Amino acid sequence: MTETENKLPTATPLEPKKRAILVGASSGIGAALAHRLADEGYQIALLARRAEMLESLTNEINSKHGEIRAIHYIHDVIDYKSVPELLKKIISDLGGFDTFIYNAGVSISVGLKNYDFEKDRKMMEINLLGALAWLNPVGELFQNLKSGQIVGISSVAGERGRVGSPAYNTSKAALTTYLEAYRNRLTRYGVNVLTVKPGYVRTDMIKNVGNPFWAIPAEQAAKDIFKAMYKRKQEIYTAARWRWVMFVIRNIPSFIFRKMTF
Repeated sequence: MTETENKLPTATPLEPKKRAILVGASSGIGAALAHRLADEGYQIALLARRAEMLESLTNEINSKHGEIRAIHYIHDVIDYKSVPELLKKIISDLGGFDTFIYNAGVSISVGLKNYDFEKDRKMMEINLLGALAWLNPVGELFQNLKSGQIVGISSVAGERGRVGSPAYNTSKAALTTYLEAYRNRLTRYGVNVLTVKPGYVRTDMIKNVGNPFWAIPAEQAAKDIFKAMYKRKQEIYTAARWRWVMFVIRNIPSFIFRKMTF
């Protein structure tokens, strides 16, 4: 683990600072959301495993604003045992936090007639187990504080089991259910839990499917997510049209859906 040596500006009662932890920040929606949070005045701890990209993003944000708004930590989300101590370190560096965002995720291509446990395991470890490793201590902390917001980046892919990506679908379906359970558990303590279900977003994750007509820029997804955070919503689709698309897809009879190859 490494982090920037610079210190964040100190918060005061007359000038409170909004503070967030963003896991999975180095590219795509994560990087766009990091910029958005910094633009909105947040102090942010950025976590990812790709050191060069993460350091570049941190420097870009801090240079843009002329002050330290982002600090970074190199972290592989499958290093579950490191989470408790790393969280303590980040809390000390930030001076606390009120928002936690889990954005880490991978989609690994598996052929329609192929079966690959190692690929499936990697998707489950990163997309689901990494989230659980962070959400357990964060959820407990926010429950004790009786405040805070958790944001989990799931996917529309978790709403049905598609023939082309069983493990990815499963990981996102499980994450969506886990976030719903956390919402039901933590709402009574004043903690908001937001589930984000992106459709196609122009990131490296969709390079295997080309450039779908209705894919949106990562910046648009980040805008939608921040707006939902501000309004303390509980679930959003981005872009919003995916709510209606998925309503249709959820209602396709199984005997028809299983013949589709997407």
